[in-house]
Amino acid sequence: MPLNPPAPLRLFIVDDEAPARRRLREVLDDCRQELALEVVGEADNGMDALEHVQREQPDAVLLDIRMPGMDGIEVAQHMQKLARTPAVIFTTAYDNYACQAFEVNAVDYLMKPVRAERLAAALAKARHLNMATLDALREAHPKSRTHLSLSEKGRLKLVPVDEILYFKAELKYVTVKTIEHEFLLEESLVKLESEFADRFLRIHRNCLVARDKIDQIGKAHGTEEGHYVRLRGLDDLLPVSRRQYSQIREQLRS
Repeated sequence: MPLNPPAPLRLFIVDDEAPARRRLREVLDDCRQELALEVVGEADNGMDALEHVQREQPDAVLLDIRMPGMDGIEVAQHMQKLARTPAVIFTTAYDNYACQAFEVNAVDYLMKPVRAERLAAALAKARHLNMATLDALREAHPKSRTHLSLSEKGRLKLVPVDEILYFKAELKYVTVKTIEHEFLLEESLVKLESEFADRFLRIHRNCLVARDKIDQIGKAHGTEEGHYVRLRGLDDLLPVSRRQYSQIREQLRS
């Protein structure tokens, strides 16, 4: 009795350049003799990629690293929050020295222009990544995220960093506050402070506020040493520790 042929590997292509996406499709056609595969879609930016990947649920994503706005590493980080996480193969024009980070972390990548033999080998062993690996890649290629992500009712929700007023640590979670919503994030305040040091200031041991959202800093009435920060669009007064107060004043002046 003949065996059923294996289901084709379902692939999604992400690259901001149309010629690069077309080239990948052509090379994938050359790989079909060795591997059953199907291209289920493509996107030219990170936001669209995440939306389509949620819907199409591909087995693997061919993901460009250098893209405007949300780059490939950030896309891969957000995909870790999906209920069904695809394998990732990065495509890159980085030189060999920069690619050492990928090799050290056992991440498969393809140098452009992509060759059929190399692509077929990468697809045959396409692997899922984890957050530790992605964090190591981000350290090698530093760029802060444009969005934070969380899973909400089985869907990936993206929160633009530009809209965040503050981060506040509470037990093992961090509360993320925007004008209209609050979200819980499973990340450390220390990590967020390091990543967004140019955009957020620590005002207390458990709170970071958006530098460009500060409307007022002052002394709380009826106290000797208590100070507060008021953020635009927020009525609440956030307490400032004595230790942080002078540092905040200096940073705001600069």
